[in-house]
Amino acid sequence: MPLHRTPLYDSHIALGAKMIDFSVWEMPLQYSGIIDEHMAVRQKAGAFDVSHMGDFIVRGRDASTLMDSLNTNKISSAPKGKCTYSHLLNDRGEILDDTIIASLGNDEYFMVPNAATTPKMRQWVKEHLKDQEFHDNSMDLASVAVQGPVAKDVIAQLTTFDLSALRFFWGAFVRLDLVESRTHPLYSALLKDREMANGSGDGISAYVSRTGYTGEDGFEIVCENMDAVPLWDATINRGRPLGLKPVGLGARDTLRLEKGLLLSGTDFDGAQTSLQTGPSWVVDWDHDFIGKDRLVKQKSEGGYDKLVCMLCEDRGIPRHGYEIVSKEKKLGHVTSGTLSPVLRKGIAMGYVPSSEASMGNEVEIEIRDTSVRAKIVKPPFVK
Repeated sequence: MPLHRTPLYDSHIALGAKMIDFSVWEMPLQYSGIIDEHMAVRQKAGAFDVSHMGDFIVRGRDASTLMDSLNTNKISSAPKGKCTYSHLLNDRGEILDDTIIASLGNDEYFMVPNAATTPKMRQWVKEHLKDQEFHDNSMDLASVAVQGPVAKDVIAQLTTFDLSALRFFWGAFVRLDLVESRTHPLYSALLKDREMANGSGDGISAYVSRTGYTGEDGFEIVCENMDAVPLWDATINRGRPLGLKPVGLGARDTLRLEKGLLLSGTDFDGAQTSLQTGPSWVVDWDHDFIGKDRLVKQKSEGGYDKLVCMLCEDRGIPRHGYEIVSKEKKLGHVTSGTLSPVLRKGIAMGYVPSSEASMGNEVEIEIRDTSVRAKIVKPPFVK
């Protein structure tokens, strides 16, 4: 089966990217090197191609009620422009996917599932529709993320819109001043017929949110496929003088792990509930949603394994699948692990019994033939 390519594939090749197969997409793993790119994001800024992520629009009568029923967080209470991180569960309370949902107002929502789960989530949402419209624009839209301490300064080079008005986890439709004129029609349900009052000039239309998955300040820009290359080129060219570098999936993974952020398919694989993975605020108990009964029962009974963060006290690099033990008793296994480029220590996430999940508890991670001491810590690893 041939791999999908984002509209930026040729741009990645031109920049010398090493490409890999990631969830049936051919994506850049790295350009200058994972550690170099990682530190660029922590110190200045990095640009990511995240066009492989899904793009759904749900709108119409009672769309807010529908979204509440599908999500652990209460989506209907979010005002226009607010973005919400949430889990979607099956009837057994197990996580199908984690996602960010933006409220576009008037019973309309923009939902971004993970790349690997997009087909599954498309089917799941469609199965629960009543009178609502559903549009899958995943193959029609591209997305570029800019993350890091100077991300705001980089995006300010692309638009006249006052970015200080865009708070953390809020979004808006914005005009980006990238080319002298763009007169092509907009085909996607996300951008079609929008009033692009935010920004001036004859540039491209986009949805810009102050979101990301690195733990740094940052923005994610969603545009039409045909606008992806001008957006990417402008971001790279105007951002370079500010210290921005192109960043691949390798550094994206180490960045999110330093902040203790979940990776779909790795830190949860369809067998875990939101109580096991956390964070606690991902579940709003004041509304009904699919899978809630299981969570209520699980919370009452206790005794379930819980995802924890572990900081290695000895030298060693934990990896996915390595065993977590205590007093020669197997507790669980590592789901995500790496050497933190900032801390220069091994960091990991993994499941242990809730009785062993206390902050400060000492465990060991079996790294090849060596037991490496580690301590359970509160995320993030890097403050």
